Amino acid sequence: MSTSRGPVVRSGLGPRLLAWMVIGEWRAQPGRTLAAVLAIAVGVGLGLAIHLVNRSALDEFAGAVRSVSGAADLQVQAASSAGFDEGLYPILARLEGVAVASPVVELRALTDDGVALTLLGLDPLRAASVTPNLLGRPAAGDGGGTAAEAVFDLDAVTLSPAALQQTGLRVGDPIRLSAAGQSATLRVAGVLEGISGDRALGVIDIAAAQWRFGQLGRLQRLDLRLTAGADRGAVERAVQSKLPAEAALVTPQSEMRRTESLSRAYRVNLQMLALVALLTGGFLVYSAQTLSVTRRRPQFALLRVLGLPARGMLSQVLIEGVVLGVAGAALGVALGVGLAELALRLLGGDLGGGYFRGGRPPLAFTPVAMAVIFSLGVAISVLGSLFPALQAERIPAAVALKTGSGETPDAAGQPPPWISLTLLAAGGLAALAPPLGGVPLFGYGAIALILAGGVGAMPWLARGLLSPLRRLNAPPPLALAIARLWGAPRQAAVALCGIVASTSLMVAMAVMVTSFRGSVEDWLIQILPADIYMRLEPGLALDPAAQARLAAAPEAAAVEFRQSFSLRLHPDRPPVQVSARGGPGTSAGEGLPLVGAQATGEGLPVWISEPMARLYDLRPGDSLDLPIASEMQEGLFVAGVWRDYSNQFGALVMDQSAYTTLTGDPGRAEAAIVLRPGLEPASAIAALRARLPDSLAPGADFAEPREIRAVALRIFDRSFAVTYALEAIAILVGLAGVATTFSAQTLARRKEFGMLRHVGVRRGQIMQMLAAEGALLGAIGALAGLTLGGVMSQVLIHVVNPQSFNWTMETRLPWPLLASLAAALVATSAGAAVLAGRGALADSAVRAVREDW
Repeated sequence: MSTSRGPVVRSGLGPRLLAWMVIGEWRAQPGRTLAAVLAIAVGVGLGLAIHLVNRSALDEFAGAVRSVSGAADLQVQAASSAGFDEGLYPILARLEGVAVASPVVELRALTDDGVALTLLGLDPLRAASVTPNLLGRPAAGDGGGTAAEAVFDLDAVTLSPAALQQTGLRVGDPIRLSAAGQSATLRVAGVLEGISGDRALGVIDIAAAQWRFGQLGRLQRLDLRLTAGADRGAVERAVQSKLPAEAALVTPQSEMRRTESLSRAYRVNLQMLALVALLTGGFLVYSAQTLSVTRRRPQFALLRVLGLPARGMLSQVLIEGVVLGVAGAALGVALGVGLAELALRLLGGDLGGGYFRGGRPPLAFTPVAMAVIFSLGVAISVLGSLFPALQAERIPAAVALKTGSGETPDAAGQPPPWISLTLLAAGGLAALAPPLGGVPLFGYGAIALILAGGVGAMPWLARGLLSPLRRLNAPPPLALAIARLWGAPRQAAVALCGIVASTSLMVAMAVMVTSFRGSVEDWLIQILPADIYMRLEPGLALDPAAQARLAAAPEAAAVEFRQSFSLRLHPDRPPVQVSARGGPGTSAGEGLPLVGAQATGEGLPVWISEPMARLYDLRPGDSLDLPIASEMQEGLFVAGVWRDYSNQFGALVMDQSAYTTLTGDPGRAEAAIVLRPGLEPASAIAALRARLPDSLAPGADFAEPREIRAVALRIFDRSFAVTYALEAIAILVGLAGVATTFSAQTLARRKEFGMLRHVGVRRGQIMQMLAAEGALLGAIGALAGLTLGGVMSQVLIHVVNPQSFNWTMETRLPWPLLASLAAALVATSAGAAVLAGRGALADSAVRAVREDW
């Protein structure tokens, strides 16, 4: 018999024998196997779902850009909504290499029902060659007329399907639009069927747009189509040389980069969180495989005696890891597709982050990304099985056969502590590195290194924390528990690695979110000191007479008028928000939450937000040129930097007087109103609204600071809804890992319990010992997880967030949550150990030790 089986064993495990052993192990420990598979599935599913949602949103936006840009090869866009001089149009149209130039008036318009849409004024003859999708189709019953002819009608507007749906109108209905402070009643003359998705768009004749909405002599955009074979680079340089300060050259590629930058940091952060969840799954695989190897030492030793080479056992454990990874990754792919579809329906393409207006884009499948994430899940599982496989390869056959388990009561074979210290130090150094391409890759690398170093230090940490307890005069069950954990630090570390990995992740995210939310709340209180705030709808403004009338209201103790507009400073970045504020005797910088020292200088002072300072590398005292009005305004200097959580891509504040001097615009669309003492805000709002001109009163929105804060915090919570979900999943995965780890360890100690029963330890005392072991391990895991999570949270707060979102915050600890988490870990660990102990103690003491007779 040995002759017939020897070659099979010596050549390694045959497929049937391997399958038999793997299936047998899974049958013996189904809970542990299922927990490992689900941990990998959760990480793969989250990563794939986030990627698919992001890809779907960006593909939808790219389609919208293509449909609106049409055949345009280049675009010239205004730096602000004021546009640029239309005299630029014939200059660019005559350039060599430009086949067609299509002028565009682009305005943000509102219907009487408050529906916002983009209103485009086009020259149909030019647009037919560059943006034919914007000409639409004729309305039914128009006698064969074309939609292009409808565009020539100064009273006609053609709407996209989304605009028709949002307004509830049909072709032929009248529609009243307000834009740039003017209003006009038009007729819906057709449908822009070439505009897909949720983009609300309206198209009218360019002459009507300039005449009806006060844009005479101004354009917001020029669409350029190049001649066939033209040198694109040469044309771009020629166009750039002709542009005034108030216009910028953009390409479809730069427009996509600008759009991707809107949500890039948010998307990358979610992807990294999903990756950390996958790494947590890898720790659970490591824990499960280590316990499996420990429990099967007699089996492996027998195979070694029968002639199986050491590499055969290494291969078996690694193959088990591959099978676990394939099963988990396959389940994760299915889970990810389902989660992505659900997220698109419930949260939209930005996962509630508020980066994209509109829609619910269709799910975009990306097979390459699915294959990459699937492979990553398998790789994490294999890496989690690698160290247990190496451990199986080094099993001493004779010792394992004699002892039955081969457990070593000391720290022999553990990695030396300098490895963990090196990982922790490397994590600290990585946290000091700058971002790569605007992404804090080194910051996330620092978190991974700190996590690995902390988990690697668990055997030494467990012994260090338990050593003082050994000197206590504890009751026998507690003394046995302490002696057991102190004498087997390796097994304690295996149980702790999953606890620490999931706990530290959850703590880090909880501290970061709590710090961010608390900082936002404080910022809102500081930035909103007035009693009432008024904002007019886009396109409306208070003239000086209306401002004086409102300021003279008996209900108002003080009124500060403001004006805001967007300014594009870089073609690849979203625009900067510019605000004019302050009043007589006060500067715009008063009341701002300033960060650091201020600067003085000659010229016009401006105060910039933290994101603008980071994105454009500006500091107090630096000079600044801005394309405001019709020319580049020079002589401005940065007077200070202020904390701003409302605009991730930069904001700038200047004095009202400077704004009026630069632009010649005396109109104001916002006001901060301080009421006289004793007045109720509701009655004061009614009185103030009555003092507004009849044309402006319906478009004025009054709000109290508490209402604004409530809305802002709701937006914050919606933006972090996915983060909260990831935290909850990390907790559940961690607690499940704790339960399965203790179950496996306890069931593998039947012989130990039998020996204790033989020497007189009662069953109840063993249960108390197990409860004490679980509680001690839970407490150690909670302490290590809280400490490690606290360190990781500082990397998130002071490295990842500033490099991702360009703002800073103060650390705040959620003490109730942290205390609850620690208590839950201790209770879960103790409960899992007791429940598993009941099964292990079901056998009689004689049967448990019969192998030693």
